[in-house]
Amino acid sequence: MTDSYADRLVDEDALRAFIAADLGPTETFDVRRHRAGHSNETLFVTYGDDEYVLRRPPAGETAEKAHDVLREYRVMDALQDTPVPLPETVLACDDETVIGAEFFLMAKLDGDVVRNEEPERFANPESRERLGEELVDSLAAIHDVDPAAVGLDEFGHPEGFAQRQVERWSQQLMWAFDTTAAEREVEALYDVMAWLQEHAPEDHPQTLVHGDYKLDNVMFAPGTPPELVGVFDWEMSTLGDPRTDLGWLLSFWRDPDDDPAVAEEFLPTFVGHEDYPTRRDLVARWEDATGYEYDHDRFYRALAVYKLAGLGEMFYARHLQGDADDPLYPKMRDTVPALADRARRIIDGDAPL
Repeated sequence: MTDSYADRLVDEDALRAFIAADLGPTETFDVRRHRAGHSNETLFVTYGDDEYVLRRPPAGETAEKAHDVLREYRVMDALQDTPVPLPETVLACDDETVIGAEFFLMAKLDGDVVRNEEPERFANPESRERLGEELVDSLAAIHDVDPAAVGLDEFGHPEGFAQRQVERWSQQLMWAFDTTAAEREVEALYDVMAWLQEHAPEDHPQTLVHGDYKLDNVMFAPGTPPELVGVFDWEMSTLGDPRTDLGWLLSFWRDPDDDPAVAEEFLPTFVGHEDYPTRRDLVARWEDATGYEYDHDRFYRALAVYKLAGLGEMFYARHLQGDADDPLYPKMRDTVPALADRARRIIDGDAPL
């Protein structure tokens, strides 16, 4: 690694010594930063004949409870012997003096994370349909986990989860506003905040939730038909309301007759092709697989877009603070207000499921 921000992410000598203490010494060692994500930092580590992925928080100040990589490690480690597709966990470190932050290592999987472009091998009706099915089936597998059976029965407090989601993301927004308000205000988010506080469901199913489940947080194996082999980015996982996961996934999914996309930086627009399942198709498959009903759609999709706006505003704050070099972050000046308007359209019934 050569740029100044990347050099803040890891002390390579200290990392090598820490891994050697657990896995033994090696002559081959290399660290490369992976720039595809926008939240926690991902680095590829070559150690001997093996390839690993290192996850750590971004450098600099972050919002409280954001970027919890050891929480990510704990849930992934607990789910190793379940039907949920995951990479193998290797080791974790809570000593921030080693590389400058907590971190963990997991095995590197082979395959593709599908972001903004459709893989050519999936460009046919059968593969497009199967991709959507695999995505929903793996989400249902998460929601079908018995938390007590894997040692996660005290992993969260599912009662009142939906209301606490509104409160938590409102706090994240207020943290960001302390920095961004001097540049521009996003008044519409206060209206969305008030509506969500008033309409949060009091009763809901209680399961393990991923917290950030969407197309570019999973990996598909090489070849066809699409086979989902890994679910990533578990930092916001907890026990809670599974419909928040589904609402989040739906907020990133396009139907063929949708209006022009808002915040295309976040959205895989190619799934708007008529061969892909619609949002209603995804909901129906999830309901069949889990036995739960997807009630209160406006709340869950508006909450998802509100959370996305919160993420964007935190990205923008970190840009203004000089704690990031991601080219996406400065774009949030205009993207977050657009997301606020999208949330209001969902609330008003102008963007139906």
